[in-house]
Amino acid sequence: MSTVLPLHEPLPRARPARDAEKLATRLRHQMGRAIADFGMIEDGDKVMVCLSGGKDSYTMLDILLQLQKKAPVSFSITAVNLDQKQPGFPEHILPAYLQSLGVDFHIIEQDTYSVVSRVIPEGKTMCSLCSRLRRGALYTWAEANGITKIALGHHRDDLVATFFLNLFFHAKLSGMPPKLRSDDGKHVVIRPLAYAAEDDIAAYAQAKAFPIIPCNLCGSQENLQRKQVKKMLDAWERETPGRIETIARALGDIRPSQLSDPKLFDFLGLGGGIAAMPAAGVTLPVWHEDNAPAQAP
Repeated sequence: MSTVLPLHEPLPRARPARDAEKLATRLRHQMGRAIADFGMIEDGDKVMVCLSGGKDSYTMLDILLQLQKKAPVSFSITAVNLDQKQPGFPEHILPAYLQSLGVDFHIIEQDTYSVVSRVIPEGKTMCSLCSRLRRGALYTWAEANGITKIALGHHRDDLVATFFLNLFFHAKLSGMPPKLRSDDGKHVVIRPLAYAAEDDIAAYAQAKAFPIIPCNLCGSQENLQRKQVKKMLDAWERETPGRIETIARALGDIRPSQLSDPKLFDFLGLGGGIAAMPAAGVTLPVWHEDNAPAQAP
C-alpha cells in the first residue's frame, strides 16, 4: 500500500489581519446562531472538540474558544485527537499547537490503521470503516470522561453534500443533522459549523496559518461518491452563486405534506368524497404553479 509521508502541509501566505477578523466575526455569528437554534451547548456542559488536524476542526476549536469567553452559559472545552498510528503521522504537531493555546486536550492512541489495512483490499477506499472505528474510540473516551457533548467539524457544505449522497445513492431524503443523539442513546453529537461555508473556513484557516495535517497519510483514495457530489455542487455554485446556501436553508424548511412519505403525513386521513367537503364559507388553500406537484414526464 502506498503511503504519503509529509510531516506538515504548509498553508499559503496568510491574509491581512483585518480580513481574518471579518471572517472571524462572520464565523462567530454563524456558530453562535447554530448553537442557539439547536440548543447545542447548555450550562455546565463538558464539550469534547474532536480535532483531526484539518481546517474544519481547527476552525471549530478556534471559534468555539472565542465564543466561550462571552457565552451566556458556562461550559468547558477539551480538545481530543485520535492518533490512529498511520505511518508518517506527525504526532508532535497537535500537542505542540494545543499547548501553545493553553487548552485542555487529550491524545487517544489506538492503532485503527492496522485494522483497516488488514480488512480493506489495497486500492479500495478506507474511509467508511476508518470512520466507524474512529467514532467508536471517541465515544468510548467521551463516556469514560463524563463528556456531555461531542463536537464535530462538519460544515454547511458537508450537510448539503450528505443530503445528495443519500438522495442519489441510497434513495432516501436524509442528511447530517446539526445535532443528534447516538444510536446507543449515550452521546449527543453537535456540529457548531452547520451554518458556515467551506470557503469561509478555508480562508480563515489560511489567514490563521493553522498547522494542517493532511488526510492522505493512509494512502486511501477519497470516497468517489462524495467526490462526485462535490464536483456537481461546485459546478452549480459557479453557474448560480448562492445555490448551496439556498439548498442549505431548504434543509431547515421541510414540508411533509408536500412529499410522499405516509409515515410523516397522514395522507389517508385527508379522506375524500362528499363527507370530506368543507363547510360553507371555508376557503380552501389555493394551489399555485410554483408549488404544484411535478407532472410525470
